[in-house]
Amino acid sequence: MAQIQEYQEYLLDALEVVDFKLIRDKADINNDALIFHPVMAHQIFGETETIFGYQDLHVRVLYTAGPLHIYLGVEYGSRVNEVSGGEMNADDVVATIAQSLPDGCYFINLEEFLKTLDKADKFQPFGEKIGEYRRSSDDGSERLFEIYQCDYKVQSFLKFFARLQTFILWFVDAASYIDTDDAQWCYFVCYEKYKNSDGQYQYATAGYTTVYEYYAYPQNKRPRISQMMVLPPFQKLGLATHLVETIYKYYQSQKNVVDITVEDPSEDFQRLRNFVDARFCKELKSFSRAEIVKGFSKEMVREARETLKLNPRQVRKVYELLRLYYTNVNDDKEYRNYRLEVKKRLNAVYYKQLKDLKKMERNKMDTEMMRAQLPNMKQRLEQLQEEYAVVEKDYKSTIAKLNA
Repeated sequence: MAQIQEYQEYLLDALEVVDFKLIRDKADINNDALIFHPVMAHQIFGETETIFGYQDLHVRVLYTAGPLHIYLGVEYGSRVNEVSGGEMNADDVVATIAQSLPDGCYFINLEEFLKTLDKADKFQPFGEKIGEYRRSSDDGSERLFEIYQCDYKVQSFLKFFARLQTFILWFVDAASYIDTDDAQWCYFVCYEKYKNSDGQYQYATAGYTTVYEYYAYPQNKRPRISQMMVLPPFQKLGLATHLVETIYKYYQSQKNVVDITVEDPSEDFQRLRNFVDARFCKELKSFSRAEIVKGFSKEMVREARETLKLNPRQVRKVYELLRLYYTNVNDDKEYRNYRLEVKKRLNAVYYKQLKDLKKMERNKMDTEMMRAQLPNMKQRLEQLQEEYAVVEKDYKSTIAKLNA
């Protein structure tokens, strides 16, 4: 019986052999400059992110740029089935990927897929346009992006969104599809509006954000940003920042919105959020330099919440960021006062744990095991310095963007 170890040359890295493309016209099929590769593949091909059974394999995952119809295909030089005399079987790549796709949303016949391009010029964004963004290219030309908001159950939109969210399995770690049957989801989709070879305007899908609108007593709501995905060909263009700003402005105009939160943000998204919030808060009276140097205040929380719909915890982070923005780090006293204030906030949990232990001990409770799990004072000071260094580094990175 043949062993897989005998065919190691047929074990391939999925991240290298899976090719994505966004197709605007038929000429793009053979344009290798448009290829981009997945960031991860463990949700499709398992933890090893490998495909077995081929040499010179190319897995093609093509999307029409606007409506996002999908084609799945494979090309390869040789397959282990034939080489092993039938003792070993290659992975069924198309079937494996198809398991993660909504039913009936993909093609395995390239000619049938290309027929959808003939209708792509008729594709129009769903929902209501709520913003646009112009970006100058290096060659001096201008690119136009439009953002649309959708919160209704139109079957054609839900089918489109089902295709759009298939990207997250390849590009967003630990992501999963949302339940589109839940009416409290709100969708924001970004498109590039461009002219085709005939000089007619068409739309290419560039990214999206989902927001869950939680109920807040008595007749209010708390929108929570859940997922954000900017497709790789559109990254590094400022679209994520503009998406967040547009969503903020959309909800800030609604009187029944208490505040806007984010669900389990990644470090990258938290930095993006801090940047957007800091840029907005810089324009508020309570965040002026004269007020910032006085320290954190209830007025900052009130004004940021009423004007920008920020929650108190995020307001505190923005305060720290902007205080560093205004702090002269070459002034020893000024810089030291800043560090102490941030460390006090970082150390709050540790001191609460100590306080709780003392309360338990006064009540004659055994705290030996709990104390053993806590760092001693020296260890805690070292940890605190490390935590502060990470915070300051992130803040300085954001400040550099504010100054750009």
